[in-house]
Amino acid sequence: MNIIRTERGWVGHFICGDRCRFRRNTLLEKGDVRVVVSTVGNFYPTPESNIDTIGNNRYYETMAFMAEKDDGYWEADVTKPIYFDSEWAMSYWNTPTVDMDADRMHETVVAEIAEKMKLNKLPLDK
Repeated sequence: MNIIRTERGWVGHFICGDRCRFRRNTLLEKGDVRVVVSTVGNFYPTPESNIDTIGNNRYYETMAFMAEKDDGYWEADVTKPIYFDSEWAMSYWNTPTVDMDADRMHETVVAEIAEKMKLNKLPLDK
């Protein structure tokens, strides 16, 4: 069974995600299994502020969650994280390629999760 991949234009996780200038949200589907991979970063708490971290010493982060139906959309169920081995955080922001680096981080996690879905080996518990 193939994995269906849908790129979405909204934040997949992080309560202040609307203040992140970088955000990716990818829905992966295989049969009844649905996973959201979300990357956020380039966070400005207020329009007047400087860039800030979104967690302990990280400016970008990627997370994955099982999805649940919410008002017609499959959204991240943040109570059901999916663990992965790929890099998930970036502690820098002031390089010319930082957003491309965050894209690569996101794509690597998507590929890892998709491969685990194909093999029916999603690590739901750790």
